[in-house]
Amino acid sequence: MMDWTDRHCRVFHRQMTRRAMLYTEMVTAPAIVHGPKPRLLDYASFEHPVALQLGGSDPRELAKATQIAQPWRYDEINLNCGCPSDRVQSGCFGAVLMERPALVAECVRAMQAETDAPITVKCRIGVDDQDPETVLPAFIETLAGAGVRHIIIHARKAWLQGLSPKENREIPPLDHDLVLRMKQRFPELTICINGGITTLVQAKALLDQGLDGVMIGRAAYHDPASVLIGADALWGDAHAPDAFAVIDAMRPYIGDHLASGGRLHQITRHMLGLFMGRPGARGWRRVLSEQASRSGAGLEVIDLALAELQASAAA
Repeated sequence: MMDWTDRHCRVFHRQMTRRAMLYTEMVTAPAIVHGPKPRLLDYASFEHPVALQLGGSDPRELAKATQIAQPWRYDEINLNCGCPSDRVQSGCFGAVLMERPALVAECVRAMQAETDAPITVKCRIGVDDQDPETVLPAFIETLAGAGVRHIIIHARKAWLQGLSPKENREIPPLDHDLVLRMKQRFPELTICINGGITTLVQAKALLDQGLDGVMIGRAAYHDPASVLIGADALWGDAHAPDAFAVIDAMRPYIGDHLASGGRLHQITRHMLGLFMGRPGARGWRRVLSEQASRSGAGLEVIDLALAELQASAAA
């Protein structure tokens, strides 16, 4: 979700769910160590619960990044061992770390020494020609031995050679049953599942089978209302604002962003899918896409987009 789940996206998503853990886009450890800390780490207090997702493979650098992030008080720090992008492979982190479990264990131990937040790991079921039935339980055992108690498993292999990142999200077959077996084999660990889950009905079915959590990525981005509004019911919380209430809740945040010199499209680009599948959704997207990036665009653009939505729906 790099370049997607920035702080504006998370603020938007938080209007729809009070309970779901929100994850930052993956930030590399070197970026935090050498880059602009507030720009990379700042978030709104009401985003909690929120997790910082780190990328890296150097234990000392990850430890330093974790130490730097400690004052921000993230609820969780997640080490990404699942991303298959070319950028990640060239930096020797992400999914390629599935081939280096001992190094991952060294990384998480170093990170744990610098924070009181839980260190979690997101991984794949394997990469390339690895046998997931053998590799995944061994990987989990190594992580558990390093003190990791919470693992998020993307239920697909990653093919580091021959498939693009997009293809790696679609072509390797899903194996949800393998992840369920990992929960049965490691009942003391928090095991969450990711990959191919697009609805709350699917999420509840997996939770009912014994998994501890469900991570939903692109579906929550492209069709946020369907995935996030009503998600709190999984915790027994009736919070479920409608899409129009979400827009109203965003207005003060957008106003503050504009007043500080920000651009409207930096926020509204994340809101394009709010009315996905509803009459008038195309008009909503069109107005925001065409007008939110122009100089001086303000809250009136959202009003125009809503008017287009309602006019199109009534036609």
